[in-house]
Amino acid sequence: MNFTRWSARFPGTQRRAAARTEHAAAQAKRGEGSVPAARGGRADPAAERSAADGRPDDPAARAGSDPVAGASAAAPARTGVLAAAPSLDELSVREVLGRLPALVALVHGPEHRVAYVNDAYTAGFGARTPGAPAHEALPELGALGLLPLLDQVQRSGRPRTAKNRTAPGGTSSYTVTCTPVEFPKADTAQDPDPHPHHTGVLIHLADVTDHAEAVERLRASERRQREAAVTLQRSLLPQELEQPDDLRIAATYQPGGTEAAVGGDWYDVITLGAGRTALVIGDVMGRGVRAAAVMGQLRTAVRAYARLDLPPHEVLQLLDGLAAEIDASQIATCVYAVHDPNEGLLAYASAGHLPILVRDEDGTVRRAADPTGPPLGTGGWLHTSGTIALGPGSTAVLYTDGLVERRGEDIDEGVAALDRALSGAQGTPAVICDRLMRALGVDADHDDDVAVMVVQQPARTGADAELFHNAALELLGGIEAAPRARAFAQGVLASWRFPVELCDLGVLAASELVANSLQHGTPPMRLRLRRTDRRLTIEVTDGDDHLPRRRRAEPADETGRGISIVATIASSWGSRRTPGGGKAVWCEFTLPDK
Repeated sequence: MNFTRWSARFPGTQRRAAARTEHAAAQAKRGEGSVPAARGGRADPAAERSAADGRPDDPAARAGSDPVAGASAAAPARTGVLAAAPSLDELSVREVLGRLPALVALVHGPEHRVAYVNDAYTAGFGARTPGAPAHEALPELGALGLLPLLDQVQRSGRPRTAKNRTAPGGTSSYTVTCTPVEFPKADTAQDPDPHPHHTGVLIHLADVTDHAEAVERLRASERRQREAAVTLQRSLLPQELEQPDDLRIAATYQPGGTEAAVGGDWYDVITLGAGRTALVIGDVMGRGVRAAAVMGQLRTAVRAYARLDLPPHEVLQLLDGLAAEIDASQIATCVYAVHDPNEGLLAYASAGHLPILVRDEDGTVRRAADPTGPPLGTGGWLHTSGTIALGPGSTAVLYTDGLVERRGEDIDEGVAALDRALSGAQGTPAVICDRLMRALGVDADHDDDVAVMVVQQPARTGADAELFHNAALELLGGIEAAPRARAFAQGVLASWRFPVELCDLGVLAASELVANSLQHGTPPMRLRLRRTDRRLTIEVTDGDDHLPRRRRAEPADETGRGISIVATIASSWGSRRTPGGGKAVWCEFTLPDK
């Protein structure tokens, strides 16, 4: 194929050479002024105008009316030669395409036969045979997945672009633009097709290898940062949840998909003693390693504050100040709740977090109502506590916003969807976690990280119920309080069929705690004994809020040894202030394995 015989043009362009020829002929016919010859036989338009007006061709005069034209004309005027602007029609298509650094190929016809490849294309993929079909002569186009694209461009008549196509061997990447072109047939007489033009496609391959490598390096860096954040996040979460005697708990954490940065969601379960358990879930409003680090600091602080056995709102008050000190630019939402098996309640405080959901045994779902304060780190707010019932057979769900928040939807719709999913969820806490995640559409490609904690209060029956007992005695004070407490403890522990040694230790601990309350506390007083399948708890409450402390008694002291005795014989002990204005002092004995 003789490429010099082809005159390619893009759809929508117009050829102007014929128009200029007709215009020149019309001027000659009208007998207009003579046209001075310019270099190469081309006429100078400025000379035409000066000859017609009878004025000399003065670039300075032209500059007065058109500064741009005057400036452009001044330089040739100084040299004494007027330069004519070149015409694009005089440029050789082959010369232009051959000098392009990009790879260029021209194909035509339904089989995309090769019409031309430039020098850059030959250097990149080797010489190509003109006239051969593209699937044979240009196998690299098939490897780049461009043959279907050529068909689409030829059918639609519209250009298409394919970005970052990797060449065979994986060494180079190209952004390919395919543009439809039309050119006249070489010999119309021998071609039965009445259409005067062939349709072809101009293929332009721009080498973007450096850009693709930079993008890949950036993606690799982002993957490493994400992996580091996920590793840090998981390492700061509890590796194994504490399992209280009265509750069954499971939790799960799902980081966001590869396109989402890891956030600062966390959860924790903290055993407080005397059968009470703290449940925590929170979300640091940030992404990446920094958010995970802030989350780790908050989680550590929560565990430290929880050991003080403070009410939920006081724990959040302390966390609020700490969050502002850690990083004033990051805030966090959090729910801190405490379960008391003796009361069957979940006392909680919320700092801008979503409400706790509780599903009763009959399937009814309730939401924890206000109070809800602003997120941690904002300061200037006095948090308050609320309560929600968590009786036998109930299931509570604590979660972060990634579970229920969706783009384009109100978050209340997501909470309502979780409400419906929870109402029909059955099984163990781990099973319910999985079902809720699936019901809310959380998968590996989710756009936000998610933390969910499910807490169950089992409804015990039969032999299992025999392992859980409660007994309480109201103490009115006076000299008969201590003997009554010892007799009550002796009878209860014997009825629970504890070993004799454990009964004696339990009676001694009850006697010391009651004696301490009689000496340092105020009425009303209560002695409570509680057993589970793993431990025995003895607790004494009174109306005074001064917490006892363990101290070393001197040999001559007649008092001050009660708490030391309790701490020595029991597995653990502690004290806390009660919501009504008083205190509770308790100790626990671990039951021997059967």
